[in-house]
Amino acid sequence: MILSAKMDQNRLSNAFLALVDLVEHLRGPGGCPWDARQSDSTVKIYLLEEAYEVLEAIDRSSPEDVCSELGDLLFQILFLAELAAEREEFDLLTVIERIQEKMIRRHPHVFGETEIADAAHVEINWAKIKQTEKGSHINTSSLLKSIPKNMPGLLRAHRLSERASKAGFDWANANEVWDKVREECNELKSAISKNEKEAAGEEIGDLLFSIVNLARHCGLNAEQLLRMTNQKFTDRFERMEREIESSGIGLRDASTDKMNEAWERVKDREE
Repeated sequence: MILSAKMDQNRLSNAFLALVDLVEHLRGPGGCPWDARQSDSTVKIYLLEEAYEVLEAIDRSSPEDVCSELGDLLFQILFLAELAAEREEFDLLTVIERIQEKMIRRHPHVFGETEIADAAHVEINWAKIKQTEKGSHINTSSLLKSIPKNMPGLLRAHRLSERASKAGFDWANANEVWDKVREECNELKSAISKNEKEAAGEEIGDLLFSIVNLARHCGLNAEQLLRMTNQKFTDRFERMEREIESSGIGLRDASTDKMNEAWERVKDREE
């Protein structure tokens, strides 16, 4: 539950309203000149940065950092709502009311009479409700276009294929996707052997997209998997560097063989 047993609802209301007032004060007369200059275009960058910092804090399993970063992210959301209110487009109250209405509407199995068998059916029903909200004239192609282009590539590929799957366009199982991955590997190998750079680039893209789908069919998310692998590589590289330095030489002076040997020793210790 969002409210802990010890949390006073009046305290929550007061704290939230105080933060809203703080944002208004920063933007208003006698506030901060820097905040007063900000616009949607400038704030959206900070919004994205704060969202990624929340993800990193979650990956570190650090409750204290997650708490802090969620506060930073909330501030950016309130700031954007304030900018819209100043332009008389909408206000924070409208944002809150609309998301509450949307969540109730999209959970008829919780707030209505609809019966749902399992989580998979929840997703299917969610997609149907979402399409109904956008109107019957919305086709699958436009639904794909609604997925933000600025999403990280692997995550967007996951969402695109996920959305297409809900329309019935998908492989039957992970084995079929694995066959596609092997097919793309062979096509990439052929392009490389012919020294066809552009073709190789296209095949790498196809291979990445197929691997995203393989992960999805295994119930995994390629974006998260690569984030984890990136962190694993970073940790191992740092340990490899310390391993080499402990032998009395710097990383820049180490041969490739020396680095590979140190890398393997680091890996062996992890097992």
